[in-house]
Amino acid sequence: MKRPLIRSLVAGIALAGGSAALAAPAGAATDPAASALDDVTGQAAAVVAGEQDRIEQYWSAERMEAAKPAEERFLGSGKAGAVTARAEAAAAGGVRAAAEPETPQPRLGKVFFTLGGTDYVCSGTATESGNGDVVTTAGHCLNEGPGDFATNFAFVPAYDNGDTPYGTWTAEHLYAPTQWAQSGDFNYDVGFAVMNENGSGDSLTDVVGSYPIAFDLPRGLSYTAYGYPAASPFDGEELYSCTGTARDDWLGSNDQGLTCDMTGGSSGGGWITDGQLNSVNSFKYTFDPNTMYGPYFGSVAQSAYTTAASA
Repeated sequence: MKRPLIRSLVAGIALAGGSAALAAPAGAATDPAASALDDVTGQAAAVVAGEQDRIEQYWSAERMEAAKPAEERFLGSGKAGAVTARAEAAAAGGVRAAAEPETPQPRLGKVFFTLGGTDYVCSGTATESGNGDVVTTAGHCLNEGPGDFATNFAFVPAYDNGDTPYGTWTAEHLYAPTQWAQSGDFNYDVGFAVMNENGSGDSLTDVVGSYPIAFDLPRGLSYTAYGYPAASPFDGEELYSCTGTARDDWLGSNDQGLTCDMTGGSSGGGWITDGQLNSVNSFKYTFDPNTMYGPYFGSVAQSAYTTAASA
């Protein structure tokens, strides 16, 4: 069995490239070391077979297609429309997106969940762990930050235009850094879901494989960021990627930025460097729709991962 969830706030930013604006973190320049227990918030999800079956049936093809990019939860600030409008204008003007279409792969997939009675979609990565069951995504894809944890959480590996070749996997427990779950701090916008075994008793990563996860790596590495962008001009039906060199956020967060115009729905998609998972798509500033930011994976992210990996 496994455990609970998290959330946070920022200033003038849009979640994972799309439709939402929040307030950006004022300060944190380093990742403070803290105890694993204090740094992690979690919540049980589908821990009984009946609930697992219900969630698998809940996510029909129609519901998956209708799920909204998670960023739409934050619309209404007056700034949120700027990113969408600029992305659409660029597409209309014939500017090629930095994001490139990818062949689907089983270690990468779409995340589906419910918050506040609305169904949402993000992206996620099957992650190497002792229990074989961990999916890494953004904190805001499993917890409101701050606020409730998601319900109906599911991971669909290698989703492609409605095809679900590896089925739908439900979560047993959800975890996030307390800094996200209780404060919505985008420096810690990462979450870990511990998935249930499938009907044959297999763990997720035994079936689809996994990426090893790395912490405390040097800054400024080269990454390929993956995701399923769903807001215009994308439709969420295919996997995309952006490749480039990360750079520090000049506005003062601890996050790193990557040139990428993936939109809402790509939140939580993994950043891969040298074959290792080392960040996730998190947010964009509304005035800069071509830079995706992701949290630095330091000791706090490691504490949350370690808790999930041993659940």
